[in-house]
Amino acid sequence: MARQPAVTVGVTTRVTAIDALRGIAIVAMVAYHFCFDLSNFRVASWNFYADPFWIGARTLILSSFLLLAGVSLVLAERSDGGRKRFWRHVLRIAACALIVSIATYVVFPRSYIWFGVLHAIALSLVLIRPLASKPALALVAGIVVIVAGIYINAPAFDTRALGWIGFATTKPITEDYVPLFPWTGVMLVGIAAGHALVRNDFRAVSPFRRLPMLLSWLGRHSLAVYMFHQPLLFGLVWLLVH
Repeated sequence: MARQPAVTVGVTTRVTAIDALRGIAIVAMVAYHFCFDLSNFRVASWNFYADPFWIGARTLILSSFLLLAGVSLVLAERSDGGRKRFWRHVLRIAACALIVSIATYVVFPRSYIWFGVLHAIALSLVLIRPLASKPALALVAGIVVIVAGIYINAPAFDTRALGWIGFATTKPITEDYVPLFPWTGVMLVGIAAGHALVRNDFRAVSPFRRLPMLLSWLGRHSLAVYMFHQPLLFGLVWLLVH
């Protein structure tokens, strides 16, 4: 009897294991932001801008989201009608990015988010889409972008006009900063990872299918959770301290 694939990527099919992995990243993000809010209201004294633990936590969480965004691009391009849904998906993320910029400008006018994770994902999806079917080239390009983003810097990129590209000598004053270099590189690596998972029938991540369904649900609704969790957490902590 022929071996059946672990998953078939189609118009209505979700890869439960990928959703669960994204759900884990969501839980980690919510925990991180809750701790950040506690620090912001001086309930705790953690330093999110200098403490290696919190810097490492942010890097790991952000890398998880961007890697999975690259994987999801591969799955979307392979699915029925995925190409038609691409621009709706990008526009939805871009609209949410604009809302984030406006909302944070109201709350943090000096350090509002002008190019954060949603801005980076929306623009990166457009830039890397031509490589969605070229995993080897995407992997090489991803490594180059990551290395360049880490090791190249120039004062010309220390402005908002060019800072969204990367290469800044110092981190700008903003609540979330995710420039294309190095972070688009992580999404490019995600393309290569996505193809590897497809070739492997997702067996490498199949154990995650057995995790609680709540994680998969969070993963399927990650954009909505991202948009609403921080206002809720911010309001909750505010109520706790007043």
